Amino acid sequence: MTEPTVLRPTTIQELTDLVGTELGPTEWHTLTQETIDAFADVTGDHQWIHVDPERAAAGPFGTTIGHGLLTLSLGPAFMEELMAFDGFAHSLNYGYNKVRFPQPRPVGSRVRMRATITAVDPTPDGTAAQITTTQYFEGEGIEKPICVAESIGRFTEHPAGHTAGHTAGHPAEAGA
Repeated sequence: MTEPTVLRPTTIQELTDLVGTELGPTEWHTLTQETIDAFADVTGDHQWIHVDPERAAAGPFGTTIGHGLLTLSLGPAFMEELMAFDGFAHSLNYGYNKVRFPQPRPVGSRVRMRATITAVDPTPDGTAAQITTTQYFEGEGIEKPICVAESIGRFTEHPAGHTAGHTAGHPAEAGA
């Protein structure tokens, strides 16, 4: 299988040129009960549909399902599979306009993400921009998306005359 190409924009203009472009998909990622349980521990959401396999087997989905917010929380890591933002002075997760969970995600299922940059709104001085990205989380063999989210990121270019370069390590959470 061919690995997805990681885009490396370094300017607001390069991001603007990507509006309407679908990125991805990412690699498939399998949901384990251990991941669900760890997420439940971190968030305090121990509803039986997520953490009690025996009770969930008799429930509406026949198995435990991952928390919707667990799937959503994969967005920043999945975006790093598709686009690197280390060419910017900084990038920040600014939030979400819309999030929907049209389909449950059963334990053992595989998920991946596609993303489309839907808007780039530069600041008045042109050194930063708000980026809107629609993220589609799809489950293998599942007709409807697991999650659809409109993510907002803020990106700031390096000061004029500074060579951006690409540094090793992890960029700030992109969130777009």
